[in-house]
Amino acid sequence: MSHEENKIEGKRQEEYIEKCRLYVSAFAVEHGQPPKACVVTFGCQMNARDSEKLSGILAQAGYELTDAEEDADFVLYNTCTVRDNANQRVYGRLGFLNSLKKKKPYLKIALCGCMMQEKTVIEKIQKSYRFVDLIFGTHNIFRFAELLSRMQASEDMVVDIWEETDKIVENLPVKRKYSYKSGVNIMFGCNNFCSYCIVPYVRGRERSREPKDILREIEALVEDGVAEIMLLGQNVNSYGKDLENPMSFAELLEAVEKIEGLRRIRFMTSHPKDLSDELIEVMRRSTKICRHLHLPLQAGSDRILQAMNRRYTKAQYLALVEKLKHAIPDIAITTDLIVGFPGETLEDVEETIDVVRKVQFDNAFTFIYSPREGTPAAAMENQVPEEIVHEGFDKLLAVVQETAKERAALWQGKVMEVLVEEVNEQDPALVTGRLGNNMLVHFKADRRLVGKFVMVALDTCHGFYYTGRMVDWLGQTKHTRLGKMVDNQWLN
Repeated sequence: MSHEENKIEGKRQEEYIEKCRLYVSAFAVEHGQPPKACVVTFGCQMNARDSEKLSGILAQAGYELTDAEEDADFVLYNTCTVRDNANQRVYGRLGFLNSLKKKKPYLKIALCGCMMQEKTVIEKIQKSYRFVDLIFGTHNIFRFAELLSRMQASEDMVVDIWEETDKIVENLPVKRKYSYKSGVNIMFGCNNFCSYCIVPYVRGRERSREPKDILREIEALVEDGVAEIMLLGQNVNSYGKDLENPMSFAELLEAVEKIEGLRRIRFMTSHPKDLSDELIEVMRRSTKICRHLHLPLQAGSDRILQAMNRRYTKAQYLALVEKLKHAIPDIAITTDLIVGFPGETLEDVEETIDVVRKVQFDNAFTFIYSPREGTPAAAMENQVPEEIVHEGFDKLLAVVQETAKERAALWQGKVMEVLVEEVNEQDPALVTGRLGNNMLVHFKADRRLVGKFVMVALDTCHGFYYTGRMVDWLGQTKHTRLGKMVDNQWLN
């Protein structure tokens, strides 16, 4: 979408936000308070970022945001459909919302996201969940204000699903969950068509944002206090190939690194087939890119990788990891693994286990294969018996946990930089922070340090997290302490 088209569409949506404000004002007169809205996110970081945009539009329209569905007058589920159990979770929650709506008839319910791009899902909701007020998908989120206005004026279910789009609309309102870190979309969609995956069908083809728009957004975030950004895309390594003036992902990272005030850069997800030597070199030289790479393997058997349409072999994956570790010895590598893909045998699972042992992943997200209707894998005849799947899954998970704990223990006794993310949920005397390698650490500190960088001694490894002691506060500039000492802690 051109700059001029962006301005026109933005103006249209501002007009609809004004219409929504009239509804909010009328609601406040009738009920004695403005309506409350609850946005619930299912799924990945891409969905989480979409939800921040949806929340931003609701806030501009005058809604008060709440995390409690029970307190809300408008509930929006931003759905995921990567696995079938994600769909089932949404259907289960809809039953709960139906009971709420019977007690509060003016409650409005909306559904959006990847699950809504499936035709069979829409048909089921229209037939069995008639109490839903609004349905839209992944391609027209930028028109949420318009759809919200239509819903407010209608007694019937509003359904607006786009099969595809080439539009990217910039400068949408955003209500961020965190003040100190943020996701930034650099592209949308996916061209890979892994045989088990529904994403290309629901997110569409790859569409890269213009680098100037990405950099402008990050600069604004940094000015607003953001210290860490995560660049988001279904396959960030293929960023920029579709631009009028092509730009590689490595080149984008180099430009992002130059932004003053930005402390940490993360990104996901990386497809192994597209991870270039240029990108590895940029990561090696960088002082801001975190020493963590999420590199989905999925399977270690060449036969299964071919059936998955992953377009690399076990040997190629291992060679890539060796290249990464040679260039960046302290890099943490995490991965995704699937067990039970059609035709997989226990011998195939052993091939995956062999890769886990050789790579020594810092962590792995291990899933049991879930057939997704509409994907080639779902139509394959040789589905694996459940007992074989669970036997393979249990063997793989045990090795993943063993190797991950060994990797985690390597950092014990070291002092490392930590970004304090939140007050610990179990013990309010503690805070929880994250290392550059993505590992969590819990330690005693003042809650006013949330969003700050501190140096922490990693005293005890607990397998997948550490407990430790804060030894210094870095402030906003590395190695420079700012503020004053209070109770032996550096504070603003």
